[in-house]
Parts: sequence; C-alpha cells; structure tokens
Amino acid sequence: METREKQPVSSNIEKNIDYMKTMMAVDKSFDVIQLDLAYAGRKMVMFLVDGFVKDDILHYLMKLLAGLDEDQLEDDALNKLLKKYIPYVEVEEKDDLNIVIDTVLAGPTALLVDGIDKAILIDARTYPVRGPQEPDLERVVRGSRDGYVETLVFNTALTRRRIRDRTLRMEYLQIGRRSKTDVVVCYLEDIADPKLVNKIKKSLSMIDTDGLPMGEKTIEEFVSGRHWNPYPMVRYTERPDTAAAHLYEGHVCIIVDGSPSVLITPTTFWHHLQHIEEYRNKPLVGAYLRMVRFIAVWASIFLLPLWYLFSIHPDLLPISFFYVSPDDMGDVPLFLQLILIEIGIDILRMAAIHTPSSLATALGLVAALMIGQVAVQVGLFINEVILYLAVAAIGTFATPSYELSLANRLVRIYLLVATALFGPYGLIVGTTLWVIALTRLKSFDIPYMWPFIPFNYRAFRDVMVRSPIPLKNRRPRFLHPKDPDR
Repeated sequence: METREKQPVSSNIEKNIDYMKTMMAVDKSFDVIQLDLAYAGRKMVMFLVDGFVKDDILHYLMKLLAGLDEDQLEDDALNKLLKKYIPYVEVEEKDDLNIVIDTVLAGPTALLVDGIDKAILIDARTYPVRGPQEPDLERVVRGSRDGYVETLVFNTALTRRRIRDRTLRMEYLQIGRRSKTDVVVCYLEDIADPKLVNKIKKSLSMIDTDGLPMGEKTIEEFVSGRHWNPYPMVRYTERPDTAAAHLYEGHVCIIVDGSPSVLITPTTFWHHLQHIEEYRNKPLVGAYLRMVRFIAVWASIFLLPLWYLFSIHPDLLPISFFYVSPDDMGDVPLFLQLILIEIGIDILRMAAIHTPSSLATALGLVAALMIGQVAVQVGLFINEVILYLAVAAIGTFATPSYELSLANRLVRIYLLVATALFGPYGLIVGTTLWVIALTRLKSFDIPYMWPFIPFNYRAFRDVMVRSPIPLKNRRPRFLHPKDPDR
C-alpha cells in the first residue's frame, strides 16, 4: 500500500487551512466545503463533504460552540473540546493532515482550531442508502426478508444483530491507494482458525491497486489467485442469516463498503450448491429439495453432451432407449444447432437484464416465438434441441450460486466440443480432466472438492443429504475450528 509522508498539524491555523485547501481542491470541487468560524475568541474552520454530513448534528454542535466564552478555552482547550464542549459519540483527534484529508473524503467532518496542533474529527456522516430489502438471488418462501445494503456500518449491524457473541470480531482495513475503500474482516475469535484469519488479512493487506470500483469482486480476484479459473473460490451472499450460519461454522466473512454482497471464505464446490430454502423446511423436505437441486445442476452440465453423443452414436443406446436419438437431424448440423442455441440463450439472458421490467413480458413473447416455433418451422433447430437445451437451462437457473452456474455453462460447452471432436472418448476424457482440475483447486489451502476428494464420509453425507440441525453437532473439520463442537 502507498504511504504518504506525514504532514503534522500546525498550531497556526492558517498553515493548516492552506494545506487542506490545496490538497482537497476546495476551489475546484463544489461539494468540498470549507466553513470558516469564530468561537470563544478563536478562529476555527470545518472541512466537510456536502451530502456526507448530518446537517442537524453539525448545527447543534455549532450552536453549542457559539455559546462558549473566551476564557473557557484558555487552558487545555483540546481536552475540553473533546470531552466537554463537543458532546458527540464519535469524536477523535489526529495529528497528521494527510490522514485528516483521507478521513474527510470518507465522510467525517474535520474541525481545526487556532492554537491547537491537533485536528478534531467528528464522524457525523450519513450516506444515501436503500432499505434492507430481500435479495433477488436468495429469496425464500419463509424466513427473514432483510438483506445487506451498500453501507458498511449497516451491514456490520445486521450481522451483529444475529450474532450476539462477545468474541465476534470486526477488524477494519482500508484498501486502495486512491479509493481508500473501507473493508471489514468478520469472524468469531473463539471458533475461527487463527492461521486462516491471518492468511486472509495478509492477502487483503497485499492488495496494491488504485481503487476497488467493483468492490467485493475486485477483492475476490486479488485474493483467490488462478485468474483464469471460472469457478468461484469464495461464496457471495446478501443474506445476514446465511453469513451468520457460516460464521458459526468457522468461516471468515469480508464486508466491503459500497457492496451489498458479503464474501464468505473459504468455500468448497459444495457450498455453492446449498440454499437457505433447504434449511427453512423440515429435514426430509429439505433433503428432497437438495436432491432435486443436485439433479438439476448435473443435468445442466451433462445432459446436452450426453444427448449429442447418443444422437451421433445411437449404437451406444439400448434398444428400449432408441427414441432418444432423433430421426431427423435437421438441415443445420446438430453440433452447430447446439452452439447457436447456447449463444442465443446467453443473448436472451443479457437482453433480459438490460430490458426495463415493463417490456420484459414482450421480450419473453418475442423470444418464445422466434427461438421456439418459428426457428423449428424454418429448419434452424429441431424440436429435441430446444427440449434438451430448455432442461439444461432450467438446471442452470436452479443452481443457487450465480457464479457457479456461469462456470458450469462454460464446462457444458467444453464437454460438448470434446464430444463433437472425439466422440465417447472425448466426453470421458473431458469429464476426467474437469474433475482433476477441480481437485487441484484450493481456496485458502482448503481442497475445493472436499469432502469428496479427499473423502470424508460424515462430511460427504452432510453435503449430499440435508441433516437435521440437532444432529449436526460438529463444525466442519476442514476449517480447523478452535471449538469443534457446536
């Protein structure tokens, strides 16, 4: 991280004003305000950013300062201001103007007083913020409806509301040479592995970049490594209850200011296949939902390559399954049909994201007519291609993790190409290479495919079947928790 040379606060307020005014470009930025004041016979000045301050609080503090007499600040003025005459919760002193400038740009107000060689920081800031609404990607039928927002302090409060544990730690960092983005590392000190916590904090401290415009996504790319790996090495969540459940297991969460998504680290492949809806139902119902979800995810990866293989090699099918292979391959080569419709589905998905909600229904009708009935009638696609692609697409959308669903889509295309080039051997070898690639991945030294590879029966049983909560009396072993019992 870049470090600036210290610029001490001078007891001569004019020197401080000149430096602050120059470095903050008060004359060039309309929203950076310099407020010249005179209270208790002393010249004072406030530096603040318009839109970041609570006007009523500053007005109240200024009213109190205006009532001070000159003799009230004659002796030990700094301590009297901090402890008596500025009655506010978040007040601190700083002796470096560079730190003061960075702090003011983050929202707090700086008060400089003539004759005092310290700056007083008043954290009376507010941000434009939306309400904690239920996240679109993690909806549940029953359960809490609040979700993380873009303000860091709100998110830490939502987390503490669910974890009233005295060992819950919220460690504050700033990342980005220019952006100075606020980041919090959140964990339970009595549970989380200290080595894991230190490794994550070290990875964050080594991030050297101008800023984090994409927030948590930029952090993920820095700390996860393997930049060309499509699979997510951390889990995103916008639900405080999901984050709390992982903290109780021994995970470490990373909260980034300006982002409603919290990073959960470390995670395995199987974490991205679980959804809170499974735990909002009875254990047997939850286990059924998880099995259905697994079937949908595997179908999204393997259904199209398998069907294509059986279509070009019908001799591999038993006689009773000959109906799977289409009688008419159509005018366009079958492989090209599959690639075209894969690209078409992605185009439709992107179009739906950028389409206003009032036009979404019209877009759906156009897509159904053009890619469905008309495409078959003109001979671009055959009915079976649309059927099996629709099933695979449903499996993609049934994947709880959006990032995992995108990675699985790329794997599906990769297996499709391997099958088209090398037939049955291409599918077998391609799948084997895919599994090997996943087993070689590690998330903060944790095997990505654990507990499947390396195998752990008890943990793998909990992955495949949604166990009743009273029977889950042990925390995951791969996290090496300090307190292994729940």
